[in-house]
Amino acid sequence: MPETATLPTVDDALALGLTRDEYELVCDKQGRPPNQVELAMYSLLWSEHCAYKHSRKLLRTLPTDGPHVVMGPGENAGAVDVGGGLVCAFKVESHNHPSAVEPFQGAATGVGGILRDIFAIGARPIAVLDSLRFGEPSGARARYLLDGAVSGIAHYGNSIGVPTVGGEVYFEAPYEQNCLVNAMALGLATRERLVRSAATGPGNLIVLFGASTGRDGIGGASVLASAELGGDGEQDRRPTVQVGDPFEEKKLLECSLELLDRRLLVSLQDLGAAGLTSSASEMASKGEVGIDLDVARVPLREPGMEPFEIMVSESQERMLCVVEPQNVEEVMGVCEKWEVGGAAIGTVTDSGRMRVLRDGELVGDMPVRALVDECPLYDLRPEKPAEALYRPGLATVAPDASAGEALLALLSCANLASRRPLFERYDSIVQSRTVRRPQEADAAVLALPDGSALAVSIDCNGRRVAADPYRGTIAAVLECAANLACVGAEPLGTTNNLNFGNPEKPHIAWQLSESVRGLGEACRALDAPIVGGNVSLYNEGATGPIYPTPVIGMVGRMPDARDCAQLGFARAGDEIALVGPFTPSLAASELSKLRGEPLPDGLPEIDLAAAAAAHAVVRDAVRDGELSSAHDIAEGGLAVALAECCVAGGLGATVELAQGDAPGEADAVATALFGEGSGGFVVSGAPEALSGLSAFVSLRRLGTVGGERLAIEVVDGARRTALELTLVDLSAAYSEGLAEFFA
Repeated sequence: MPETATLPTVDDALALGLTRDEYELVCDKQGRPPNQVELAMYSLLWSEHCAYKHSRKLLRTLPTDGPHVVMGPGENAGAVDVGGGLVCAFKVESHNHPSAVEPFQGAATGVGGILRDIFAIGARPIAVLDSLRFGEPSGARARYLLDGAVSGIAHYGNSIGVPTVGGEVYFEAPYEQNCLVNAMALGLATRERLVRSAATGPGNLIVLFGASTGRDGIGGASVLASAELGGDGEQDRRPTVQVGDPFEEKKLLECSLELLDRRLLVSLQDLGAAGLTSSASEMASKGEVGIDLDVARVPLREPGMEPFEIMVSESQERMLCVVEPQNVEEVMGVCEKWEVGGAAIGTVTDSGRMRVLRDGELVGDMPVRALVDECPLYDLRPEKPAEALYRPGLATVAPDASAGEALLALLSCANLASRRPLFERYDSIVQSRTVRRPQEADAAVLALPDGSALAVSIDCNGRRVAADPYRGTIAAVLECAANLACVGAEPLGTTNNLNFGNPEKPHIAWQLSESVRGLGEACRALDAPIVGGNVSLYNEGATGPIYPTPVIGMVGRMPDARDCAQLGFARAGDEIALVGPFTPSLAASELSKLRGEPLPDGLPEIDLAAAAAAHAVVRDAVRDGELSSAHDIAEGGLAVALAECCVAGGLGATVELAQGDAPGEADAVATALFGEGSGGFVVSGAPEALSGLSAFVSLRRLGTVGGERLAIEVVDGARRTALELTLVDLSAAYSEGLAEFFA
């Protein structure tokens, strides 16, 4: 190594996010103090965002193998076999901290990044879904972040020509400072075209192609996502947020897929968090090789960039690949065809070292294993909190409100109202694969070339996870699988984005540990293994942590796209039934929130086996054409599910419930109507079809489809509590809840 006038100190290491012990460990592995380039690279690759140093041990407990899994965790995206020689690649990732600082670009580049993960393994992106969390919509900050994030998602997805086919958005006070922007993408590829990211073949060349490199995003996702946000410094952090260009990415996508079609690449990796540092080092680690990079060969759009800036820049729309020497000229020709810049910037070596040069002069030299694989992993110290972490909000529904008043309040509240004003910002049908548009069914459905279809859902109720991290996470997994069952799809695999607060705090460590335990148990019970995902920690600030939010994304397959059910009632005269092991409770429910009640300490037990069995019965009945509609019971309980079925289908219903539908509850009527839980479905169909289902699953006949009103009677001893509302009233409440935020 050349002599360096002034080496960074331990204080510099602390400023970059390393601890004193970690800095000493870096010195030990280097055999000397690191220089500026080396310290910058270690600080990023040993950050929480890149190293998962507080979560990796937990993630190792999750199920990752299954009959449909083609590519599991460790690659840019996971992939499952969907038949016909095709695989579906999918993954969810977060851009929470950048979006909290600059919502438009933070969300836009989140979409760009997840799309690159998909085509980095050789799949063409076919859909995007998003999972969003903001503070209460009455707040100016929440409205600002909502508008910016949705605009960013729409801008990037619509411009690049990938449909946004589904998603979710919730508004809760704990997300006021730390919004969540999680983006999920799916892609299709033939199995033989899949490519991995491991660098192989000493003597092969490292080629960087795509946009030129600038100072935007330096210290971006990898630093922002590894520390708590403070309100006062957010304006100063704006330069760390990447800037995206969807039109540049479209060219990059087509260029990458053509290079793979021509079999010109040995391996391929996208540049995301930590830029060249992570992409090159991780490629070397996976291939157990070394890499020499010369930063003087990197195409720059800003003059005078230092070597460490080039190595850590998070400029968007860039890919790194390994190319055999004889193919470099042809690779450059393809890049020129697509008007994509490209340059050979390095070489694969057998040294096992990551070496950074500038015009041949060595400016950084690190062991690959130390840099990538030997970051210290920490044991969590979980401890259940002795006191409540989250304060209840202001009551907007009185405890003595009538059932009709409560239902209208629920339908119009920000968490349950129609998402149509949001989805109208997105193109959901480009590429012509969309079988069910958003809100037409519980899951998005995408047609495959052989007539079969993919179904995909993304979901999580952070408030229920906050009340009980273990059972709340199980409920989130079951909700995703239930959404697939409602369209007749069987789960093939699962992805997840674990959004939590500071894991160094015992109560957050407890939330994270319990949530991962529930995630593993639920995925095993459903035979829906984890094929990839993301962890986003330190989502908290001066006002406290976010709700623990393990966002679940699940992909399933159905044999015939034409058999897809809808959620709305379809035929007058059909019988309505409640299917599955549904036991309602007001604990952590949406009605409880509107009443201003505190979170409970725990949720009711969930019978995973019974819920999974109900999913299978509903799925098979949809595939066999026995059901006119199917909709799972989620937020707002049975009454909201019935109202949604009425509004979506334009048909009323007459329903009768018994007090026994809410056993042991003091507020039995409200619980029967608005209690929440896992495992329940509202289905409709011919009476004889529903009779056939009763032989396989718990089934309670509720009433009949028809008319222009939803009428529900709850038999409570000798008393009958009536709820009767017109479709006009239901539709008005449901459609107007979010409309003002997207005017």
